[in-house]
Amino acid sequence: MKWMRFRIRTNEESEDIIVSSMMDIGLEGAQIEDNAPLTAADKEQMFTDDLQDADDEETGVDSCAISAPGEDGVAYLNFFVEVDDNNVLTVHEYDENGEEIEVKKTPDEMKTAIREVLDELSTFSNIGDGTISVDVTEDIDWINNWKQYFHKFFVDDVLVIPSWETPDEEDKKKANITLHIDPGTAFGTGMHETTQLCIRALRKYMTPGARVLDVGTGSGVLSILAMKFGAGHTVGTDLDPCAEPAVADNKKANDVAVEDFDLIIGNIIDDDKVKEQVGTGYDIVVANILPYVLVPLTPIVPGLLKDGGIYITSGIIEAKEEVIRKAHEDAGLKVIEICKQGEWVSVISRK
Repeated sequence: MKWMRFRIRTNEESEDIIVSSMMDIGLEGAQIEDNAPLTAADKEQMFTDDLQDADDEETGVDSCAISAPGEDGVAYLNFFVEVDDNNVLTVHEYDENGEEIEVKKTPDEMKTAIREVLDELSTFSNIGDGTISVDVTEDIDWINNWKQYFHKFFVDDVLVIPSWETPDEEDKKKANITLHIDPGTAFGTGMHETTQLCIRALRKYMTPGARVLDVGTGSGVLSILAMKFGAGHTVGTDLDPCAEPAVADNKKANDVAVEDFDLIIGNIIDDDKVKEQVGTGYDIVVANILPYVLVPLTPIVPGLLKDGGIYITSGIIEAKEEVIRKAHEDAGLKVIEICKQGEWVSVISRK
C-alpha cells in the first residue's frame, strides 16, 4: 500500500484553521509537528475556564471565553492519502448540501487545490510561508505514530485517557468523570477546542434522563460523555462507516450499554430513511461539524427538538460566527449563548 504525503510548512497559530480548511478538499487526519511542546502545567491551563459571567445586555446572550497558552513557531502539517498503481488519489469531499462524494485526483491536482486554500487563507491570516512538499511512502507506521502525541488530559474534572495509559493517584483525586477513548486514525480525541466547547455545553444544559442527538458523532466522545452527564439515551449519526467500530469499542471501554447509545450511519440532512430512524423529541441536539454542514443541517433541527430543547453547535471559526448565528435565528431558534475558545466558537440556542 502506497501513501502520498502532502506536507505544509506553516506556523503554530495557524494549525487549526488550516486543518479545518483542508477537510473541505478531502484531506483529513493531519499529523502535526511543531516546536512548542506543552508542559503539564500548560496542558492544565489550556483546559481551565476563564469565564465571563456577565450577560451581554444588548443581546441577552451569555458570553464566555477560554484562554490557551501558545508561542509563535514553525509547524508542519502532514496529510496522507492512499495512492493507487496509476498514481491516482481518492479523497472524500462534500457537496453544497453536505453530502459526501468520492473524488479522484492526480497529485498535481491535489497540490493545486491545497495551494488555492492556502492562498485564500493568507488573504486574512498570517499562515507562515505556506510551502507544500509531496512525497510517497510505503511505510504505514505513521498510522500508529500519532499515539505518542495523544496522552491523558483534563477538561475541568473530566479525565480523558487512552487505553495505553493508566491514571495515577493524582488523576484519580482530580477526576470526577473518566472517559476512556481510543479514537483510531479517523476521529477526534476530545482534545480539540471545538469538542471541549461542546463538552461544557452538554454538561451545563443536561437534565436527568435527557434524550440527546449527536450529529457527526465520530468516535462517540460527546454521546458517551452525555451518558456520563446524566442522559437517559443518546443517538449518534455519522457519514463514515468507520464510526461503527470506533463507537463500539469506546462504548465497551466506558461501560455504556448497547441499547443506551444508538449509532446511525447516513446523512440526516437529506436521507429520509435516516431521518425516520433518528426520530424526534430530543432534549438536546449537538453538532460539532463545519459551518458548510451546519448551515443546511440547522433548518431541520427544530423538528428534532422538544419545545424548550437545546441546540449546541461548534466547529465554527470566528469568521463564521455570524453565519451560524443567523442560521439558528432563521430556523426560529433563540440564541442564548455564544462561547469561544481560541479561534473557535460555539453557538447555542433554544427552541
